[in-house]
Amino acid sequence: MKSTKKKYLFYESILAILIITIPYLLYFHVQIPENLTEYDTVFGTINAGYFETLDVYIYYIFSKFVPLFLLTLLYITHSKWWSHALIIPIATYLFQLISILNDGLDYFDETEFIYTLPIMVVVIVPLYFIRKNISIYIAATNLKKEMDDKINKVS
Repeated sequence: MKSTKKKYLFYESILAILIITIPYLLYFHVQIPENLTEYDTVFGTINAGYFETLDVYIYYIFSKFVPLFLLTLLYITHSKWWSHALIIPIATYLFQLISILNDGLDYFDETEFIYTLPIMVVVIVPLYFIRKNISIYIAATNLKKEMDDKINKVS
């Protein structure tokens, strides 16, 4: 039992550290020289491509990656019924990130809505029915509480 608590604390600590540190990736582009157009790494050459300089390219990549990562983390770790609605912004950020990484696209933030429309339909329709059923349950619970309060006041 004690080791399970230690594992849980360890995983929760890593999760908290990730949530705290990942937004700092948004400032990573500041460390890149302004006139640099390509950079050689161990994994290959990073080329600015459609963007004029590498710092702008890195800025756009991380401006899509950071919200994508945090929303995905929230979706994976959350168990509420509405967390499935997070699939829509996750899909949008994913398509935007893919379009930034694809050098052939001239307008990278304009066509993602069309691609996410089928995902929206698949997610929104079941969520509507779940919310409808939950609202009936919530109304019944509130009515019961109200009736219990009136009975307690009378007695």
